[in-house]
Amino acid sequence: MDDQKSNSSPPRLSAVQVYRAIQSEGEDELARPNWSLWWSGIGAGLAIAASVVGRAALHDKLPDNAWRPFIENFGYCVGFVIVILGRIQLFTENTITVILPLMARPSFKMLTRTARLWLIVFVANILGAIIAALLTYYGSFTPAQAHAAVAVAEPLTHKGWVEMLLEAIPAGFLVASIVWMIPNARGFEIWVILLATYVIAIGGYVHIIVGAMEVAILFLAGQMSLFDSVFVFMIPVLIGNVLGGTALFSLLAYGQVRHEIH
Repeated sequence: MDDQKSNSSPPRLSAVQVYRAIQSEGEDELARPNWSLWWSGIGAGLAIAASVVGRAALHDKLPDNAWRPFIENFGYCVGFVIVILGRIQLFTENTITVILPLMARPSFKMLTRTARLWLIVFVANILGAIIAALLTYYGSFTPAQAHAAVAVAEPLTHKGWVEMLLEAIPAGFLVASIVWMIPNARGFEIWVILLATYVIAIGGYVHIIVGAMEVAILFLAGQMSLFDSVFVFMIPVLIGNVLGGTALFSLLAYGQVRHEIH
């Protein structure tokens, strides 16, 4: 009987316990110094390049047929695995992590602390992604891989402002869902990340940081203008990711437990 108890898996965390765990993590992140957030954000922007590199490498190596996208899109997951399990700052994770403490104790001070973290991490992520684009496109990529990276990112050139916005909302929601599921994953964290990010890739949804590197590569290849990179891609995708992660997922997460946590 004792052996059965010791071998049984621990009970899953309740919604309130998950909320508390993420809230505590968010409060820790809000207390971090600016330079810690900055360098962690740069690291995440560089590490997320593995998603672009992985997908481009698979696109280059696989034959051009109907099933290639189903395999190559697994490459998209690699950067997220590195960033999330490596505990480095990714902007779209913070659309839920630091929002839950703000919802629990709304105040001007909490709002300014959240805005500080968002601004630092977002700028650092974008800068890291641009640096990664320069290093790969002009350095580590072979001509074939560079061509594959452009081909993989090329669908972004056909999307308009509204389409970018609408396709960014599910991506923000799915990344926030990873944060919510991780406390209960218990050894299966990598599968949670793979599942959600593969859906982003295969669904053609748009993530602001991965997309920033893809757009930078398109710009370097002469396939997208600076105006379109900022105003047709970055602005609507940023809004969409925040809407998906904060306005949808975070509000739903808070709404289901708010009568139990106070």
